[in-house]
Amino acid sequence: MSAAPLSLLSSMATQALITDLIAAWQAGQPDQPVRAEAVGGVDAARRVQGGEAVDIVFLAAKAIDTLIAAGRLQGPRIDIVRSGIAVAVRDGAPRPDIGSEDAVRAAVLAAPTLSYSTGPSGVYLEGLFARWGILDEIRPRIVQAPAGVPVGSLVADGRVALGFQQLSELMSLPGIAVLGPLPDAIQSITTFSAAVGADCTRPERARALLASFNAASAVALKQRHGMAPA
Repeated sequence: MSAAPLSLLSSMATQALITDLIAAWQAGQPDQPVRAEAVGGVDAARRVQGGEAVDIVFLAAKAIDTLIAAGRLQGPRIDIVRSGIAVAVRDGAPRPDIGSEDAVRAAVLAAPTLSYSTGPSGVYLEGLFARWGILDEIRPRIVQAPAGVPVGSLVADGRVALGFQQLSELMSLPGIAVLGPLPDAIQSITTFSAAVGADCTRPERARALLASFNAASAVALKQRHGMAPA
């Protein structure tokens, strides 16, 4: 008889990766199921902060640190992947140059609409646009993607001309063309990490699952999803 599933809550940025990592785990541990749910990262952190019992939480490292400090997760934090921001346009649309900081700035200024997420990449981009001195100018053209809604879906249906999000969230969406990652000079790398829930009754099993996420055999999976091992 299989054990009751471990519950895992993550942000959308790592949903596809986690699905594959869990499948690899289940191939060797068929009697130890995992039930994963992915929502907007802000919503996930709010739910756990509010007392929702989850066995494993997988979010940006800063969010994990905050939840550990609040006593909602057990340490230590386990870093799993590193992920960068990419840029996309609608499939078939003109492809602006994004090969340099100046080129990206010009593309942003020329875009009739643009969008980014409510997660770490969105926070970073707002700061970048403010540093460039263009945030007030472009703010009326910014379409904020609701939590849990991929920026790429807004690009695909024509509501947004230029979209920014984690490469892992953009690369598998239909109807868009990924122009590439932000250039190194303005790239921002987010580390996604995990920790065991404060109320988890099977912490050893949860940690064994997380250890499998960092096995050498998982490196290729992480790269396939546009991420690097942490």
